Amino acid sequence: MKNIVKIFFCSVSFLFITFTTNSQQQVSFKASDGLLVTADLYKSGEKNPYLILCHQAHYSRGEYRETARKLMKLGYNCLAVDLRSGGEVNYVQNETALLAQSSNVSHDFIDASKDINAAIDFIYKIDKKRIILVGSSYSASLCLMIAKKDIRIKAVIAFSPGEFFYPRFSVRDSLSGLNKPAFICCSSFEYPYIEKLVENIPHGNLSLFKPQPGQTTLGSKILWNDNPYHNEYWLALLMFINKIKDTC
Repeated sequence: MKNIVKIFFCSVSFLFITFTTNSQQQVSFKASDGLLVTADLYKSGEKNPYLILCHQAHYSRGEYRETARKLMKLGYNCLAVDLRSGGEVNYVQNETALLAQSSNVSHDFIDASKDINAAIDFIYKIDKKRIILVGSSYSASLCLMIAKKDIRIKAVIAFSPGEFFYPRFSVRDSLSGLNKPAFICCSSFEYPYIEKLVENIPHGNLSLFKPQPGQTTLGSKILWNDNPYHNEYWLALLMFINKIKDTC
């Protein structure tokens, strides 16, 4: 109980901090098919572990402008990636999606896995510590599936995953035997569906957060300050991070 209280006060303190850091840097790297991928690199410290942040449908790396700075305060470096399937959010245009469209490169949801894999390669060259993947909506499903196969991934955080690739394959079936810690959360109306989606993940590896009734925000936007329930989600996320931090 003392640890939970300590985490709670930690969450309250950093949620209201005004960030003045200048450590955000735009970077780029190539996916396996040659597409140039744009990302924002947020560095809080040379020795800190990395989270790779992947956005939801129709969005961009701008989905994490607020969230990344809070994660930095927790002692993480972050790479917020423009996936090739996306658009604009928070006045940040998805540069990878624009380039994919103008270059006639395939940019379906499933194709974005190439961009996530390229981001993993990029970070692994910087730091050989195991990486945490963070996904939102369709990219949450991709992150869960990639985490199962890639030994460089330590854990995965998934906001509102789903069966975005059916009938090509089943996400639910693909997650059977996932042997990494996984934190999964969603809106209240999604919860019964998500509960079924992730039932094949071994119980010991799964942290499934059940939201209060009335929470309707989708994807990682549940962490934004304008979501009235955001403190509850941050507290649950902090508890998960605290549980796995010693293995970073």
